[in-house]
Amino acid sequence: MGHPPQRLLKSIVMHDIPMDAIAAMERWYYKDHSPEVVRRFGPWQARHDSYLPVDAPAEARAYGFYNWRVTEGWWRELPRPGPQGNLCFTLPPVWPRVATCFIPWQPTEDFIGHDVSVGQKNVLRWYVLMRYPRGVRFEDAEEWFLKTHVPQVKRQRGLWRFFSYRTLREPRALPGNWPPAATPPAGSVMAQWDRVCELWYESFADWRHAVIEAPPAYTVPPWATYGCYPFLDPWVDFVSSFLLQRPTDEFLRDARGYG
Repeated sequence: MGHPPQRLLKSIVMHDIPMDAIAAMERWYYKDHSPEVVRRFGPWQARHDSYLPVDAPAEARAYGFYNWRVTEGWWRELPRPGPQGNLCFTLPPVWPRVATCFIPWQPTEDFIGHDVSVGQKNVLRWYVLMRYPRGVRFEDAEEWFLKTHVPQVKRQRGLWRFFSYRTLREPRALPGNWPPAATPPAGSVMAQWDRVCELWYESFADWRHAVIEAPPAYTVPPWATYGCYPFLDPWVDFVSSFLLQRPTDEFLRDARGYG
């Protein structure tokens, strides 16, 4: 007997690429990859949305900035991984660095901003994946995050929306498969994250004021691996992108070729 289907999950795949390859990668994404994913797995998906990150200023890039597509797959059920009667995916022109995880469809915590209606404010989403350092007991880190850190983050001036997902920590593989002789390079895929957070501002000026120029006083956790906020090593345990409110593409609805 196989494993029971996993229901109502959202997959997150964040990409970072050499920007010299963006034209080739965009062609591959539109022409090959997204049609292959939708054709094969559309029956399992409710949505398949992708965002091109906003070109962040230099000081924001220090926070583990991923510069290319952030894709969210909304799965009614997660099909079994592997070929399952399909061919391999078409290879990308270059292998991106990838951060990926699964979360529930809805946040596990909604901290501030739910009372703002659509159109009242501009939306610049700081989209964050974080994980606690190795050797730290998950329950202890979660207690610091929820009871100490979140109330302090909520005092950021300029932050108007803040919610978070506790990731599904059991290993899950994305469906589909790459050619056996051309799998992603070792170390290029970062999985096993603990939290996904969204912090919304109206502008980069507001983000800069809240995060860099006049941040609230933070309590440093005893296990901090980075000397200041966010207390987690960028690129290792903390990665982020900046997104707008609407996806660049809704691939289950769009049928736009590249040519």
